[in-house]
Amino acid sequence: MQDTLHFTRYFFRELQKKRFIVGDHHKAVCEALDEVLAGKTNRLIINIAPRYGKTEIAVKNFIAEGLAINPAARFIHLSYSSALAMDNSVAIKDIVTSEAFRELFTTRIKYGSDTKNRWDTEQGGGVYATSTLGQITGFGAGAVDVPGEPYKFAGAIVIDDPIKPEDALSDVVRERVNRRFETTIRNRVNSRNTPIIIIMQRLHERDLCGYLQDIEPDEWKVVSLPCVYEDEEGNPKPLWPFKHDLKELDKIRMANSFVYETQYLQNPKPLEGLMYEHFRTYQTIPIEAHMPTKKAYIDTADTGEDFLCAICYDEFESGCYVTDILFTNKSMEYTEPETARMLVRNGTQEVIIEANNGGRGFRRNVEKYVRELGNWTMAFEDFTQTENKKVRIFSHSAEVMHIVAYPEGWETMYPQYHSAMSSYRKEGNNEHDDAPDATTGIVERFQGRGREWTEEEMEEIEDTVY
Repeated sequence: MQDTLHFTRYFFRELQKKRFIVGDHHKAVCEALDEVLAGKTNRLIINIAPRYGKTEIAVKNFIAEGLAINPAARFIHLSYSSALAMDNSVAIKDIVTSEAFRELFTTRIKYGSDTKNRWDTEQGGGVYATSTLGQITGFGAGAVDVPGEPYKFAGAIVIDDPIKPEDALSDVVRERVNRRFETTIRNRVNSRNTPIIIIMQRLHERDLCGYLQDIEPDEWKVVSLPCVYEDEEGNPKPLWPFKHDLKELDKIRMANSFVYETQYLQNPKPLEGLMYEHFRTYQTIPIEAHMPTKKAYIDTADTGEDFLCAICYDEFESGCYVTDILFTNKSMEYTEPETARMLVRNGTQEVIIEANNGGRGFRRNVEKYVRELGNWTMAFEDFTQTENKKVRIFSHSAEVMHIVAYPEGWETMYPQYHSAMSSYRKEGNNEHDDAPDATTGIVERFQGRGREWTEEEMEEIEDTVY
């Protein structure tokens, strides 16, 4: 077999008698697993929605492939349910004992070790399967390193769904799983190079994946695959159309937004402590006595990790109605011409750009592109934002919820922006604040740049925010 994807497709067809429908996410998962087999990665997290083929590839076929490569490889397989772990163990064994496998590889199961939760190979390898909180005694994963010998894959700990979705909201159960990983699971490797692989949909900020990324951010390679992504033009696309199209995913979101954000977008967020409780939406732009002013507010990226956030909107007396959004961390070679196209496309009359950290240069280049596109009436203004960003976002959060309105379906139209807004917290660390910052700017402009805060009010707000 050439790699994990070919191995999976071949044996799925041989055993299931049907074709394995390959999506781009399967290729990404298989590439990450191939790096594990090659010794390039020994700590891997794969976050993907349920029923997207993760167990078939990363548990059943990966472990069988590992035993094909090295019949002496030793695996520990864990799941939240011992029954599920044993079902996977049987499925792995079915691959290894299949006629197709035996024709290609020398791995053989040892006579007398044929049980559901543990079985060995004649060459000294084997699989031990149990629950995350079950007993793991007398069995280690991988092999002891021999100094001077070249790397050879020798097994791994493979954890598939370490906690049930309904238990993830329990602090007691969730922390029990995390503690179990530290006290028992992590220690069942036969060498420091033995890989540990965790495959699960995100369930909570402090699920096992969140916990490990918090305490060991540089130790784990993370393959996170949300069910909706944006293509190069910024259009939302389903991760695996064979499973879910955008309409079906939107039904899941409407049924339970928390499940959608965590399990399907891999974006766990707290049920409490969010900055924004709700967002206004509209079906059609309203008709008012006064014609709207078509505006755009742009917050340029401060660093390479920040996002440019450009929002086009129609400003009425009743509020601001968003018509288009560009939210990306791509380079200026992309963002400058793309911003110009969006501004022209939306008939923008006034453009406000925060001039901090290169904003004036961005404004000049975007204006140049706009003129090249034939628009000579669009007005540009840049200014330096000197007020505290967190304080601004916090103090104007209520106005954002009541003044700014989004087109219905904006969750799938602008998934990254929506995720940044809906997961922003009042307290603690927020990975990105570019979307709330720009949206707050819209409200400030609507209100005439807001009001001045007294020192006492500033201190009270800062105490709450920090």
